[in-house]
Amino acid sequence: MIPAIPFVPSTPFVSLVPLGALADWGFVLGNADYLVGGLAITIALTVASILLGFAAGFPAGLIEVYGGHYSEAFVASLGVFFRGTPIVVIIIVMFFVVGISPAFLAATFALGLRSAAYQSQIFRGAIESVSGGQMEAARAVGLSRLQAIRHVIVPQALRRSIPGFQNEFTIVLKDTSIAFAIGLAELLTRSYDLFVQRTTAVLEIVLFISLLYFLLTFSTNRVLDALRERFVIPGGEG
Repeated sequence: MIPAIPFVPSTPFVSLVPLGALADWGFVLGNADYLVGGLAITIALTVASILLGFAAGFPAGLIEVYGGHYSEAFVASLGVFFRGTPIVVIIIVMFFVVGISPAFLAATFALGLRSAAYQSQIFRGAIESVSGGQMEAARAVGLSRLQAIRHVIVPQALRRSIPGFQNEFTIVLKDTSIAFAIGLAELLTRSYDLFVQRTTAVLEIVLFISLLYFLLTFSTNRVLDALRERFVIPGGEG
């Protein structure tokens, strides 16, 4: 005789999700404003570092192309030093050794100088990609060397540097998390604060801040894509 199979009532979908996971997500969402505050610091640090990197990196790129022997060697050596030193070491030195404070300013200088070392190579490559005939044509119509660089070479180089600049922005954005080493309350630091309060919600917190990083990176890259399309050089010839 075949035994009767007992009837099991249907279970709502919510009951399939562990109550602990629901509680952890509730904890994360309940502290979303705290994490968003860290995101605001991350954005401010990224923008400040990128601007500092541009202010130092663009002239450095020009010097590496058009500077004299000694100035070019000096700038190139600085670039090699900053590119070859781990960013966490630079941040710690700026804060604890050089004594720059507050932590936000120390992180800005560290990330900005590191970014300048990379941006200088982006701009150097963009400048060198402009055909030498452009300079000769500008000089032929009466422009000085400086005027030719300013009005002919630089505008084209800036347009061509946008793809590399997109990549650099993404790198700096992710490197802001290293400011955790000096206690700056950016996104990763605030995430750690939540880890300590609720150790069971580590995965949920990581997923949430990963989503924030992704949204920020994706939206910024789309803006830079639009900017590149807007200022693209017709024909792509230089």
